[in-house]
Amino acid sequence: MQRNATTQYPVLLIHGLFGFERIGHFEIFHGIKQALRNAGVRVFVPYLSATHCNEVRGEQLLVQIDRVLAGTGAGKVNLIGHSQGALTARYAAAMAPQVVASVTSVSGPNHGSELADFLRKALRPGSLPEHVASAVVTLFADFLSLLSGHPQLPQHAVASLNALTTEGVATFNAKYPQGLPATWGGEGPEQVNGVHYYSWSGTVQGSLLDEGVNSVDPLHQICRAFSAYFISEAQENDGLVGRYSSHLGKVLRSDYPLDHLDSLNQTAGLVRKGIDPVELYVAHAERLKNAGL
Repeated sequence: MQRNATTQYPVLLIHGLFGFERIGHFEIFHGIKQALRNAGVRVFVPYLSATHCNEVRGEQLLVQIDRVLAGTGAGKVNLIGHSQGALTARYAAAMAPQVVASVTSVSGPNHGSELADFLRKALRPGSLPEHVASAVVTLFADFLSLLSGHPQLPQHAVASLNALTTEGVATFNAKYPQGLPATWGGEGPEQVNGVHYYSWSGTVQGSLLDEGVNSVDPLHQICRAFSAYFISEAQENDGLVGRYSSHLGKVLRSDYPLDHLDSLNQTAGLVRKGIDPVELYVAHAERLKNAGL
């Protein structure tokens, strides 16, 4: 039966680091945008810098929110941000709460990423490795922007990495605390300045032998390898973001059996059994609709 998740306000899906809307037939939110449209949602994917700080990406997002509002006649938008996209959405909501109905963080590093901390320490400030890594990553981001049709977007690899460390996000949170939990691992206020806040995320669980056919997914193998670099949230992370670090507003669940890229439906729909990442987005759109959003 046809789902009806027609939200009052349009939904913007906001990508994170190295993200884009589409390259050829490949979409970063694989199958998610179409599933939402099939359920009656007006959905857009803004184009943002693949690598940059949260504030620069947030300002880019605010410009495109204005365009969506002008094009649809809507008064507000619902923002669903994956990974760094959650921080981008939070910035936009803090700066312009009058045009944001809700912010939903999907696998967002709302208290920073231990993996980013490890990488930041590995790239010594002012050293040749940092300069080389920055140049390579920026070139890669420029290449992604070119392929996605937006070569004009600025890129800044080191700024994006700094923005994702626990120190960098702590500085960000001091300026934009809306929706944050008062205690570690808790829930934050569900509504601040008229904006509703939600979050969900997953964790890498069990051993690779427990994954069945998902064990041959190279993206899952990468996330599982990265999960070993977490200390405070060891065995409680999705490979890039810790479970409790992801908490924001109303926590829908933070231990889905999903790695960081599964929550974008990247190959998850092909090899993972027992959970459908796309369904999480459609169900959330129904939640937003029922809340009058």
